[in-house]
Amino acid sequence: MNERERKNAARRAAVLALPAVQAWHHSRIVPPRQGDVRISESIGPFGELMAVWSAPADRTARFSEVRPVRVTVHVPEMAVAARIADLRLAHPSVQPLPEGRVLLVDARCAWRSEGPDRNAVVYDCDGEAVAEQTFGDGIDHVQATRNGEIWVGYFDEGVLGSHGWGVDGAAPPVGRSGLVRFSADLTEQWRYPDSARLVWGRILDCYALNVDGETAWACFYTEWPIVRIHDGSVTGWHNEIRGAAALAVRGSRLALYGGYEPVRDRLVAGVLGDNEFRVTGEYRLVLPDGGEVPREARVFGRGADLHIVTRHDWYRLSLEDLPA
Repeated sequence: MNERERKNAARRAAVLALPAVQAWHHSRIVPPRQGDVRISESIGPFGELMAVWSAPADRTARFSEVRPVRVTVHVPEMAVAARIADLRLAHPSVQPLPEGRVLLVDARCAWRSEGPDRNAVVYDCDGEAVAEQTFGDGIDHVQATRNGEIWVGYFDEGVLGSHGWGVDGAAPPVGRSGLVRFSADLTEQWRYPDSARLVWGRILDCYALNVDGETAWACFYTEWPIVRIHDGSVTGWHNEIRGAAALAVRGSRLALYGGYEPVRDRLVAGVLGDNEFRVTGEYRLVLPDGGEVPREARVFGRGADLHIVTRHDWYRLSLEDLPA
């Protein structure tokens, strides 16, 4: 075992020694048809689980390859929101929009001289495409508000440029600021400003995003601040916790979940002070039976709740579930 492996083993042992907090089982995730495979999931603004399903043979489609999918909403019981006959997005994130519409956004987007991919598509309740736009490449998070505003967080390739963006006369990356808000009609409304970069640093990778009501919260690489965006104004707090993949927040209470491999299931709780996040407790998040959160699970923060989505089940943990 080399020095790096020893350090990682020690960090993992330290996490395993933390007091455990148990998520609670919210619902079994049932496919709309027997045999359907879930290819995407996310949490909507009311705490509902949105999922995209395809037949097994269609699960690995490439961008622009047509495949039929079903979109379901779970609250926690399931309802079929739409059947889309001709989805052309390979890695879609899904969010609900007002009037029964559904937004699907592909994580990847190529720039071409004849025009970039249109990787954001809105479908009506009948599964018909009614609007499309380019949201750019390198999308890691998509969260909509109840009013249909759409917050998009980008990872490094979406910020720095990839898939043709930002090179040889191409257009600059849509996600070059790291965090962008679009309107319900898919037009850009706001982007993380240069003035905030001077104080809180540049977003090179938006690791965690939580949209609560009309307020967005984010934690990002490289300086790891916690920032709040409300009415276009950015407020921030310094933070020493690195690599968190999700956050939950209510008032001045906040929890950061996850991190790099040795601390992947660590949960750090604290309060927001005058200008920094002050840690009040560290825990290890586990399932109701005490088992580890699977590596492949996806964890989303919405308001005061963390939503843990595994292959077949949906778990939740609230800030209120943590020790006082």
